[in-house]
Amino acid sequence: MAKYLSDAWLDEARALAADQPERPGATARMQYVVTGGPDGDIKYWWRLEDGRLLDSATGVIEDPDFTMTLTYEDSVKIQRGELDANAAFMQGRMKVTGNLGALMQLMPLTTSPEYKAVQAEIRTITDF
Repeated sequence: MAKYLSDAWLDEARALAADQPERPGATARMQYVVTGGPDGDIKYWWRLEDGRLLDSATGVIEDPDFTMTLTYEDSVKIQRGELDANAAFMQGRMKVTGNLGALMQLMPLTTSPEYKAVQAEIRTITDF
């Protein structure tokens, strides 16, 4: 099991997501900021290209398309499947700055069966 939001967790999650189908146009550099965690605030990023997670790491990505900020508690709920990420955004629990159009292009991915299957797999390797 990998500790949630650690580099090891990001590596395992990226490996599990390697077989996602190509989705032309679903490309973005995403920065996450998770506040109030047990180890303080955590920043990490993902780089998607045509729906595939190509790279991710803790820290800050240069020139993100958008930044999503949410509490550790809500981040855990999303990862556990207890809170829908789209609902968190619509309810203002996830703050987004930057290119909202890029974010909106990615939102349909989160409802695909392939994405949901990967999320279920990631939950099995995650130590919250």
